[in-house]
Amino acid sequence: MSDMIGSRATADRDPRLDVFRGLALVMIFINHAPRNWLENLTNRNFGFSDAAEGFVLMSGIAAGIAYSGYFRRGDPVTGIARVMRRVWTIYQVHILITVVAIAIAAAAALWFGAPDMMRKHGIWVLVKDPLGFLIGVPLLGHQLGYVNILPLYLVLLLLVPPVIWGALRWPLVVLGLSIAVWLAAGLLRVNFPNYPQQGGWFLNPLSWQLLFVIGLLTGIAHKAGVRFVPVLPWLQWLTGGFLLLSLVWMQWPDFASFMRGGLKAAQDAGAPWVLTSFSKTYLSAPRLLHILALAYFLSSFAVVRRACHLGVVAPLALLGRQALPVFALGTVLAFAIQAVKTVTGQDAVLDTLMIAVGVLAQLGLAAAKQYWPKPRAVLA
Repeated sequence: MSDMIGSRATADRDPRLDVFRGLALVMIFINHAPRNWLENLTNRNFGFSDAAEGFVLMSGIAAGIAYSGYFRRGDPVTGIARVMRRVWTIYQVHILITVVAIAIAAAAALWFGAPDMMRKHGIWVLVKDPLGFLIGVPLLGHQLGYVNILPLYLVLLLLVPPVIWGALRWPLVVLGLSIAVWLAAGLLRVNFPNYPQQGGWFLNPLSWQLLFVIGLLTGIAHKAGVRFVPVLPWLQWLTGGFLLLSLVWMQWPDFASFMRGGLKAAQDAGAPWVLTSFSKTYLSAPRLLHILALAYFLSSFAVVRRACHLGVVAPLALLGRQALPVFALGTVLAFAIQAVKTVTGQDAVLDTLMIAVGVLAQLGLAAAKQYWPKPRAVLA
């Protein structure tokens, strides 16, 4: 998080964005190796949103910080070129992850007599409709389960140049248009199409763009040295109360049943579905409001910023600074863990060991990317 997040820009890198992004990456990794006891400790058990929403919001903030300067000083060509290079990198990483995930599933079936992985996560389409699969994957129309956040991010990055251009002139107009698109997508169930299967993307870019745009607006404001949303005591109480409500909701089944009954009654009375459901695909209102409340609440207290300077959270900051390679490795390792679990079954000790080794491997990769000596330029 950033300056939804701080009161002013500083020469030093704000550690909160790195620390919380690193934490989100760890939780995504744990959740992508399902049916392990550590899942109970991730944030999806304590509120309506999960690490994916946090990751997309923080990616928008990071993009606003990284690219808005080019447009502010009148050099949009360089800014657009940098965005497009990043889009191409993310596309390549996504295809690589997909290929490796298929290889892991095939190896489990061929060498370990565990074909279950070939029947999961959309890999089965490769066997049922190989030509459609080979068309759908590179066109992003077919995405394997747990490998669908990078296509979303790739599409959202394409919004960066026009959103920054508009936000530097009419930020509230940009926000209003983004809300309108989110609402229309939810009401009309409009989504990007799948291919060769029916349906739409699991993470609908038309819905998730609102969270990314809010992040962009926050990052642009931070780059200018101001908060996009000021610190207001009543808003701290409001967001804190909403977080408490969602916590009780998630942890108290009887309360959750009562509240869901109220939402259903509201929907039956004509309230829009996108405001009363908990759809992740369409980023419905409870999920959206929860991640925004969490971001605002944490960013509005100076103690959080001080805590993110502590050495104990430095490993998380390191992961956050190298988010793309860490996410890629984590996704591949999560598929490998799933393959192992299809052979060994449930084993809490083995789960803990595999996840610990996986996090250490991600830390090792992040450290290598961060600190490995760069090659020196060779003079002709």
